[in-house]
Amino acid sequence: MSQNENSDQAAGQTEASESVTTTPDQAQVNQEPLAAVMGAQAAEDSSPEAMQALLAEEQLVHPAAPVTLDETQDGLLFQSFSQPLVVPPMRIPHLGHLCLLSALVGMGSFISVLFLWAASYFHFFGVKTMMQSASEVHLMLGTEAIIYLVAFACSLPIFPLFWQKSLFAGIQWQGATAIRLRSVLGMIVLGCFGLAMLDEWLLPGPANAPIEDLFRSPGAAWIMFAFGVTLAPFFEEFVFRGFLLPSLATACDWTAERFMQKAPLPLDANGHPNWSVPAMVIASILTSLPFALIHVEQQGHSIGPFVLLVTVSLILCAVRLKTRSLAASTMVHACYNFLLFTIMLIGTGGFRHFDKM
Repeated sequence: MSQNENSDQAAGQTEASESVTTTPDQAQVNQEPLAAVMGAQAAEDSSPEAMQALLAEEQLVHPAAPVTLDETQDGLLFQSFSQPLVVPPMRIPHLGHLCLLSALVGMGSFISVLFLWAASYFHFFGVKTMMQSASEVHLMLGTEAIIYLVAFACSLPIFPLFWQKSLFAGIQWQGATAIRLRSVLGMIVLGCFGLAMLDEWLLPGPANAPIEDLFRSPGAAWIMFAFGVTLAPFFEEFVFRGFLLPSLATACDWTAERFMQKAPLPLDANGHPNWSVPAMVIASILTSLPFALIHVEQQGHSIGPFVLLVTVSLILCAVRLKTRSLAASTMVHACYNFLLFTIMLIGTGGFRHFDKM
């Protein structure tokens, strides 16, 4: 064989090898028509067997890269760090805050007992024993005022430490709402007063109720008037519908959420809790019973005044829950007491003729 023939054969083999060898880009171009053919075949034959065969061919063409255990653990590790911490919404006030308020009230009660002891020891207003001081209007209202003021004064700096907001913001005072709704609240006051008149007609109280002993003189009656339309309604609303009512409603919803395995209701735009209707109904009833019980002793444990007190308390709870304003229920409470004392003032000729009561 001649040298020229050997060179021609070598050149032919080189051209054949170059025609067989392809670059990665050329392989990708060659695979694209294959994918188009596979897609056309899948469109013509959509049976499960054909789909599995096409998937197997696809895996051969594009094998998946193996995932090592270290890569999986690293991915989960960084994913756990990247997830934000989910903090459940804080619903205030709750039962823990109510217990703290009860402790403050207990401290005020202890101070009031010391005040009564000092009054009997130094014979304030002519009393000589602790029993006598409990029936003297100045000392009785004085002890209540001490309890109210001590508990409220301690609440002002303590609860903002837990709530990260002021005391009035936490209990939803919302004074502007009460002013804006004053006309509607005035109608509610008249409705409560009408219920009081109807209750007195249908279920009259006893003739000689213990509260009448506090009106033995015009001076005592005027003190009761002032106390009953200012400090008493404010602090009663502060305790019963500022703390007790929302705490019980939150406790009811929390219990239902645990038993039914459901998420809590989101907070409103101001960061205050939203309650379910059953929770609000149960909390209103449980709030109204002790509210009536602390007043029924002054009415001689009569059924008529007790029913009225429960009914008025339910109305005050509805006002507080509907308006989201403790100031609204306080306004209704104070105005309702004002009407009752005004009728008594007119009926007794300026608290001078108590025999006409």
